[in-house]
Amino acid sequence: MTTELTRFALTRPAAGVALLTMTRPEKLNAMDQAWFRELTRLMGELGHDDDVRAVVLTGAGRAFSAGGDIDMFHDLAGEVSQVRPHLRRVYDAFHAVERCAVPVVAAVNGIAYGGGTELALACDVVLAGTSARFAFKEPKVGLMPGYGIVRGPDVLGRHWTRLLALTGRDIDAETAARAGLVQEVHDDDALVSAALGLAGEIAANPPLAVQVAKAFVNRETGGGFSESVEATALLFGTEEHAEAVRAFRAAHAGRPVRQPGGQHAQK
Repeated sequence: MTTELTRFALTRPAAGVALLTMTRPEKLNAMDQAWFRELTRLMGELGHDDDVRAVVLTGAGRAFSAGGDIDMFHDLAGEVSQVRPHLRRVYDAFHAVERCAVPVVAAVNGIAYGGGTELALACDVVLAGTSARFAFKEPKVGLMPGYGIVRGPDVLGRHWTRLLALTGRDIDAETAARAGLVQEVHDDDALVSAALGLAGEIAANPPLAVQVAKAFVNRETGGGFSESVEATALLFGTEEHAEAVRAFRAAHAGRPVRQPGGQHAQK
């Protein structure tokens, strides 16, 4: 794997285990077009690497990922014709995690907002640090979490998905564990070690059995995304979304930006 990485760092900390770290801590590991391209490519490459049997995915700094890059958030407002291909690229990246031939373990450190929570939904197992926070922030800017609204019921159930997608409310790691999004909660300083240990357990098993088991669990997870693309694209064209974006940008002008939301923040 020789292609230069700009949004991720890839290391091999143990036999059979790859550690993939998002590397935009100054942006709270916000997702942009380069991020989506790299994640899609990396998942394909790691899934076909005979030396990799499990992947750990985490974020540098104090965030897993705060979702969409706010610098481009406004570019899509009102431009429905641009939104559809953008959303398909977003979903392709998350689907690449689901469809990666080897299991992907999320080590969620700090905030996971919008696309960050949706990325966790795409992973096979989710570990969280005690400081982790999860939220769909899209309703705050007149949108819905297009990937999360489809995948959420599979993982969280309908009631938890509705609660998060309709309110934009934050939940902590323990609440996320009760909801079924998180499988283990660890002290922040022990999180990555715990995730690597779990990945090592997976990597120690016969690889074909692991790959078939993952594929079988995910065999019926492809429906609903075409409809979600259309519904989310239409929301991008509304004035209430455009006004919410303007208000957010004005409120945060000249201040360090805390990302508001989802995979829909990028272009």
